[in-house]
Amino acid sequence: MTETVKKQPLLSGLLILFLAAMILANVGNNMFDGLLPLYLKDLDASIPQIGLFFTLAQIAPLLLQILGGWISDSLGRLRAIAIGSVFGVIGFIPLILADTWHWILLSVAVGSVARALVGPSFDAFIAEHSSESNRGKVYGVSQAIFMIVMVVGPPVGAWLAGSYGFKFMLLIAGIFYFIAALMRIGMAREAAKGQTSKPTLSFASLKSNLGAMFGLMFSGGLITWILITDGFRDVSFQLSGNLFPVYMQEFGRLSIQQIGWVNSLFGLCMMLTTIPGGWLSDKVGERVGIASGMILMAGALLLLINIPQGNSTLYFVGWGMAGVGVGLMSPAYQSLISKAVPQHLRGTAFGLFSTSLGVISLPAPWIGAQLWDRFSPQFPFTITAIALLLSVIPIWIKFKLPKNIEQEKVEEALNEDSAVIPA
Repeated sequence: MTETVKKQPLLSGLLILFLAAMILANVGNNMFDGLLPLYLKDLDASIPQIGLFFTLAQIAPLLLQILGGWISDSLGRLRAIAIGSVFGVIGFIPLILADTWHWILLSVAVGSVARALVGPSFDAFIAEHSSESNRGKVYGVSQAIFMIVMVVGPPVGAWLAGSYGFKFMLLIAGIFYFIAALMRIGMAREAAKGQTSKPTLSFASLKSNLGAMFGLMFSGGLITWILITDGFRDVSFQLSGNLFPVYMQEFGRLSIQQIGWVNSLFGLCMMLTTIPGGWLSDKVGERVGIASGMILMAGALLLLINIPQGNSTLYFVGWGMAGVGVGLMSPAYQSLISKAVPQHLRGTAFGLFSTSLGVISLPAPWIGAQLWDRFSPQFPFTITAIALLLSVIPIWIKFKLPKNIEQEKVEEALNEDSAVIPA
């Protein structure tokens, strides 16, 4: 008998197929997502109304994210994603047929069911197909592949919208999403064939999961500080993020196609840095990538709001910096959360984090629009940049895994390196 070291691939075949369906669905979403403020403007919405829209649009996700995470924990990741995809397809109908900006709220409400089920399931599914020792790398590689959607979607969507109008672009985006929904449903059916027992939903399990998560969130430990700092960051982003396409159009004099390419560059830079970001997370700890990302995003914002009129090149530079910042930060955040909560609570954890952050930032888009209207268009972006810089302090001090989790991570890495199988 001989012994050989068993080398597992970083991404399993199932995870690759899972990512392929996610890419197809989100190419459709990213074709219009960055242009949504301009679509609202095209439907005669004013700046304050755009801010009000994005505030109201957060209400449905607040009601659904926790339930989506719990359903994912109870029914399984693939089944939850398949159910959500059906709602995602339905959500495209009012989006395409809308004749006033108010109808887009209905689309967002229906689409929120899809996001509530798919979002927590996506993060939890990746965590369950990785080990503690390589979790950052798996998140980094997965997100790098997934970021194809932000490279391809925005310019294609901008070109279609600029050449043929928003309605035609949204129709094509809906077709992409529909094909992805069929793939997801097929994957869920295949996964169900191998189950010996039928998963069920119960109020007792919801109560148990929420009780455990609330205990972690208010314990004063790592999860508490992630909640505080991420809430601070989310509020600052919501003040200005949805207004930036309008800012680039009105003050940067960028066309819809140019805005699409700017968003595409953001996605490309994020895609190129998520793998190094995941590697950095595994090697030196999550807080390094998170803090570095915050600083880069703050610097990008300060650059973007001080660009002389007519210099469109610097908008690409600024958005490229922001993409690098998000690429460094994103896999580290997801890895940190997945390690800090038990496996059976991961879906609930990601859903609960989204909900709690949404509650904190609910009025932020409306407030940001008021700051634009009453003070200056640059003012909400300046506040966002300052908030990002201030958040670096608690991130560096508090974002450390407990010693027992770090020890388990080391032991698992040693076990993997010594794994052997008989020939």
